[in-house]
Amino acid sequence: MPVVNPEKLVGLQRSSEAVRNICILAHVDHGKTSLTDALIATNGIISPKLAGKIRYLDSRPDEQLRGITMESSAISLYFSMLRRSAPETAPEQKEYLINLIDSPGHIDFSSEVSTASRLCDGAVVLVDAVEGVCSQTVTVLRQVWTEHLKPLLVINKMDRLITELKMGPGEAYTHLSKLVEQVNAVVGSFFQGERMEEDLKWRERVEERVAAASAKEQEKVEKRALRSANGAIPIDEESVVTSSTAGEFEEKDDENIYFAPENNNVIFSSAVDGWAFTVRQFAGIYEKKLGMKRASLEQVLWGEFYLDPKTKRVLAQKHLKGRPLKPMFVQLVLEPIWAIYEVTTGGDKGKGDAPMLEKITKSLSITIPPHVLRSRDSRAILVNLFAAWLPLSTAVLVSVIEHLPSPPIAQLTRLPAMVDGSPGAAQIDPIVRDAMVNFKASSGDPVVAYVSKMVAILESELPQSKRRGGALSAEEAREMGRKKRAEIARAQALADGEKSDLVDVTQALGSSSISKEDGDATLIQDEQVADPEHLIGFARLYSGTLSVGDNVYVLPPKFSPANPHAHPEPQKVTITALYLLMGRGLEPLTSVPAGVVFGVAGLEGHIFKSGTLCSQLPGSVNLAGVSMASKPIVRVALEPVNPGDLSKMITGLKLLEQSDPCAEYEMLESGEHVVLTAGELHLERCLKDLRERFARCEIQAGEPIVPYRESIVSASEMAARKDKDLPRGTVLGTTTSKQIAVRLRVRPLPAAVTEMLIKSAEAIKRLYSERRAEEEGAKLSDTDLQDTEIDNELDETGAVGNSSFPMTDLKKNLEESFRGVKAERDIWADVTDKIIAFGPRRVGPNVLIDATGADICQKFLRETYKENGPNPTDSDPTQSSVNILQPRDFADKISYAFQLATAQGPLCNEPIQGIAVFVEEVSINIPAEEETSPREKLGRLTGEVIKTVRDSIRQGFLDWSPRLLLAMYSCEIQASTEVLGRVYGVITRRRGRILSESLKEGTPFFTILSVLPVAESFGFSDEIRKRTSGAASPQLIFQGFEMLDEDPFWVPFTEEDLEDLGELADRENVAKRYMDGVRKRKGLFVKGRKLVENAEKQKTLKR
Repeated sequence: MPVVNPEKLVGLQRSSEAVRNICILAHVDHGKTSLTDALIATNGIISPKLAGKIRYLDSRPDEQLRGITMESSAISLYFSMLRRSAPETAPEQKEYLINLIDSPGHIDFSSEVSTASRLCDGAVVLVDAVEGVCSQTVTVLRQVWTEHLKPLLVINKMDRLITELKMGPGEAYTHLSKLVEQVNAVVGSFFQGERMEEDLKWRERVEERVAAASAKEQEKVEKRALRSANGAIPIDEESVVTSSTAGEFEEKDDENIYFAPENNNVIFSSAVDGWAFTVRQFAGIYEKKLGMKRASLEQVLWGEFYLDPKTKRVLAQKHLKGRPLKPMFVQLVLEPIWAIYEVTTGGDKGKGDAPMLEKITKSLSITIPPHVLRSRDSRAILVNLFAAWLPLSTAVLVSVIEHLPSPPIAQLTRLPAMVDGSPGAAQIDPIVRDAMVNFKASSGDPVVAYVSKMVAILESELPQSKRRGGALSAEEAREMGRKKRAEIARAQALADGEKSDLVDVTQALGSSSISKEDGDATLIQDEQVADPEHLIGFARLYSGTLSVGDNVYVLPPKFSPANPHAHPEPQKVTITALYLLMGRGLEPLTSVPAGVVFGVAGLEGHIFKSGTLCSQLPGSVNLAGVSMASKPIVRVALEPVNPGDLSKMITGLKLLEQSDPCAEYEMLESGEHVVLTAGELHLERCLKDLRERFARCEIQAGEPIVPYRESIVSASEMAARKDKDLPRGTVLGTTTSKQIAVRLRVRPLPAAVTEMLIKSAEAIKRLYSERRAEEEGAKLSDTDLQDTEIDNELDETGAVGNSSFPMTDLKKNLEESFRGVKAERDIWADVTDKIIAFGPRRVGPNVLIDATGADICQKFLRETYKENGPNPTDSDPTQSSVNILQPRDFADKISYAFQLATAQGPLCNEPIQGIAVFVEEVSINIPAEEETSPREKLGRLTGEVIKTVRDSIRQGFLDWSPRLLLAMYSCEIQASTEVLGRVYGVITRRRGRILSESLKEGTPFFTILSVLPVAESFGFSDEIRKRTSGAASPQLIFQGFEMLDEDPFWVPFTEEDLEDLGELADRENVAKRYMDGVRKRKGLFVKGRKLVENAEKQKTLKR
């Protein structure tokens, strides 16, 4: 293949109709990178013989070692094909630029899928022909649906149906039909969910219009004197009622969302053998032979259509009349492919059938090189035959060109929803919106670009650091090969635990093969140490033209055009360099037109993970306002082996946090440096990057820190109440000065309400931000650190002034949840209107309820701010100094104490969920003879009230039966019958629970669904692979928290328990083990812990 010159790719960027931006998405090990290799080989970057083996876009040594992709990589490809502008015209050669992004399939790197999909206009979704639809397949299909990408389905690994499952063509056709139906069922579920949501919104709009009409009618009756005899009321009412009743719900057509081979949006392929086809290709092969039009043949080659051998007519199933005919797809498509496998790799001892092979090659007019035939390598013959007949790259790239949209068409359909869903959409400049939607790419149009992530690149790998002038010299090529071999050997050595010996041998071999002076190795190592990392933005330009030297504003994810100068204020930066992304390399650019995926330099220190570039600040759009990435769940404390390297480690952690879309770094109050990752494999990659690239020092990691939650239940066996005279959970707390008494009661929140609050967390955040904007005019107080932190967290969902979520929905859902509680209905009857706050951090699944009857606290779910009256803390100070202190003055202190208590529970200082705190009474008893003013008293009593309320909530919590909630993974494993028992043994040993087990029809594989505690998941994947000899590999997805139904304080006290277990309780209390482990890690007191197990007599050195 001829090597494509980068200048040709740069020239094609200007013709937007010839550009395609696509990403390749799939479950792990479904063949994304192998498919990409075949496409890259068309540009001469790698040899076609190495396609599927070299995995070109897996540029990291650990990616090559593990055989999976960990980072999304982009490459620009050139493709030319003959196309007719009209059916009667002669075909013309047209050139295309395909910006391709290969994404990871492992669940730990799903954030990379989110960053890739936002930059593209179309998606190529791969599905393994044997494994079918897996967990990550559903995830990527949902991502495609959410981002409004146009998909193309590739059913890969078709060769496994022949070589592994030994299916015949008829069985394979049935299997493939069911597989396409499974994928369509997933897409159909997304459509149905969206349709139901739109139907609900339509009904709400109708109800609002009817309510408006009745309100106007009522207003007409009350103000009849002000209306004229003919007035506008009847007309207006008629228009409102007509619009509400006559405006029927518009059903969306779902015909074009499904995959169907006859629509040419399904490709059948085998990336490892280098072949692929669509129904259109075979329609072109058979159109002359069958004497049918190509368009007609496309519609009958897939489905229950049969070819009459006598009349050469196509028959439907009902016209068969009992004749045993094969479907046309089996007869004309699959049987020839099966025959090629039989004559090349089948036959006696897998040597094939040479005479039949010669006959097939003549019938297909294919010539196999003589040296391949003489080699007697059946696989080489197979690959060469398919490469000449059904080349993979042709089928995929032609389908991409014909089926997936160009940037102008895609932005016209995708961007209106994306722009309208951004924070502060109402304040976006119409000129900016028009330029993005209508794809205006001239130099005078607004520049809008979305930076999805920052990529760390070594300075030596930047184009300006490399010599110009084409290919490397032989010496440079050998030097680069030696470095790469040393990297791979070092990674292998770390995996095998034989680092020093293997690396020494590799370096000795490398140095002996190159005739250089002995000091070169030391110089190279010094260069590597001095080679700094630079952050390059991975971006897509939506409008305008961006050039080197341009000044643009960098908009952070919390930016809103409603308040463009809010903190942190966007900064103006100068673009220092632009790059064409070519997989492992970069090519410099001077300018970039709209519709192109590119790399941008000059943003280091200005963009954190993702952001938006815009040429203007007022009326600009924030495309990074909504993050699609999943939150990291695994935390690990880090420390350098050499304490002097602490500053290096901190700098490296900050660089890692910017360059990894999912990794987060935080410093705990205890001084620990903690990194948060998505899973065990992601953690390994982050630690490797820290040690070798970012920090470049030895770092040791502690035990993984797993999150827990604390809750309470009403169990049949509970300890006696602390106070016999008070109901369970009721506490009468008194401050140390005996001047304030607070009576409150803690109760378990009904499970349905807790679940609803967890799901409505985003809505509560938005509502709280609106309340802050309403009460404080969207101004943050610099002195209130707690509220500042909360606002910073809340702003992630959008701007403060964005009121897209109606408060009535939350209130209605809460009322319905409380109404569904069967037990103790009188307690939960009117609770919704009395809710003061949610916690912890104002948004958690716990509620603080004002049950005093005197309304001393502001109600959270109120319609307007004025409805509750003024905030007591904002009252006039002169009036406050005269008046006596009231319980209302302590409302905000009680709320703050509630946030503290729910943020750190009494079991092991983990967040609480599922409790309701009823404030029943607040009494003040201040002696009149005290001379201090009420304002001075309030300041002195604030700390006392907060401490008293917090301790009272904890005491009330422990009055019930406490429970720990464990973070749980949903685990999906595909395994054959032979290893099923071993998989069950590993899951059971790690306290997992099997949910379902199903046999995939037509395959010998079982799909096992289970749940597994995150605390027990470390090393789980390795153990599964070892026990099954690599035959099974799990996918772990964070599912949420699940209650461990065991009291950590339980001890045997009944006669039966004492007889069975003894006084020391021989059965292990798992909840207590988890609780004690967390308390020990946090430095809290652990009850019953022995500091000295076996005491021995101490002797001094003198004796």
